[in-house]
Formats: sequence, structure tokens, C-alpha cells
Amino acid sequence: MKSLLFKWTLLLLMFPIFAGAQQVRVLSEVVDFSGEIGTSQRKTVILQNESNQQKTYFLKNLRGSIGSSQKMKVCFGDQCFDPKKELAKVSIKLAPGEIYTDFYLEFELGIAETKGSFDLFFVNAENIRENFVVEARYEVENAGKADFSHKDVKLSDIYPNPSSRVAQLDYELVNPRSKAKITINSFIGNPIAEYELNPGRNSLVINVSDFQPGVYFYTLFVDNKNVVTKKLQVKK
Repeated sequence: MKSLLFKWTLLLLMFPIFAGAQQVRVLSEVVDFSGEIGTSQRKTVILQNESNQQKTYFLKNLRGSIGSSQKMKVCFGDQCFDPKKELAKVSIKLAPGEIYTDFYLEFELGIAETKGSFDLFFVNAENIRENFVVEARYEVENAGKADFSHKDVKLSDIYPNPSSRVAQLDYELVNPRSKAKITINSFIGNPIAEYELNPGRNSLVINVSDFQPGVYFYTLFVDNKNVVTKKLQVKK
């Protein structure tokens, strides 16, 4: 009898610990980022404090995969943080019974087709057994493929456009013996850069971070003949 009473007492003492993990609930579904290369999106996360106490949670870790050209920020109202650099600063305070709707994730989809997922793991500042997880996933599509076709070369539009860091062209040398290159000129025609298209590759990445903001023109030459010219806009 004493043994049974002891077990019931132990269960009652442990109950608040187990129950604590459910005191803040994520009302949003999985945060889904889906779009074209070079775009950015902002999505809302809705939380509910189901307890009758004020709760403070901090971001313990970021789990999953985010590419090197992608950026994600955690925002509370107008205040945003980069969790890769400012993990310790990301925290949120919830009033008793509060439904919080001023929580956002901002995500830059990067420069290449890809997909993946990541989780934000938050824990209670006073009791790490209390936690909640924000789940997110992303899928990046390339809308610029095979925009221009020549008998010797297939070439996409440059993307992202406008661009502030890097811009990319996808291509296929249908005739590997042809010599193809991309030249970039300023709005008034001054030469800025020139790139040979390697038959062993299928994309060209151009660093435009050193370009002055403005309009440029990129031209495809095949065997020293001007084939097509299009516009590139650079911004800061």
C-alpha cells in the first residue's frame, strides 16, 4: 500500500513537468516558402500561450539546412534578427493567454534551384523542459531556363534581375566546338567584363557586388558574332 501511494505521489509531482511542454502552442501550419530564384518572402507565425502565466522563450538552436546564398531572419514586429549570427538575441515574451500574431520569418530564396527544411527550437527561459518548435520548408524554382535558343547555344535570362550580389546565367553549348562568350557593358557602352562559356559547365555566376548601381547590357557572342543582347539591372 505504501509503495502504491509513493508511486501516485511521484506521478503527481512529475505531472507539471510533462504538462509544461504544451503551455505554448504554434497555431500556424508548417511555414512554407515557395518561389522563384532571387525572390524573398515574409510569413507569419501565430503562437498561443495557453497558461495563466507570463512566459519568456528564447531560440536555443536552428536545425536543418539553409544554403549559403539563402538568408533567414526572425522578426518580432519591426525588429529582425539573423539567427546564424544573433542567436542569443532572439527571444519572445508572451502574456497569460495571449495569442501572438506579430511573429514573422523572412526568407531569401537564393540563387539556385533547391529545396529543404529547417526548424526553430524555442525553450522557456526558466524551464527548458517547456519548448515549442516552428517548422519551415522551402522550394526554389528557376523561371529563367532556356529563354533563348541558338543553333549552337541555349541561354537563359540572367537571374536574379535586378541583382545586388551575384547574377547567374544557365546555358548549354549545343555545338561544343563553337566559341561562346558573354560580355557586359555599361548603359553608355563601356566594356565592364567578359566571360568565356566553358563547354564543360552549364552555368555562369557573375559577381556584381563591385558594379555601380544602374543598368547594364549583357551580350552573347558565338564565334565572335553578336547573337543577342539583354538588360541587367544592378542595385544595392
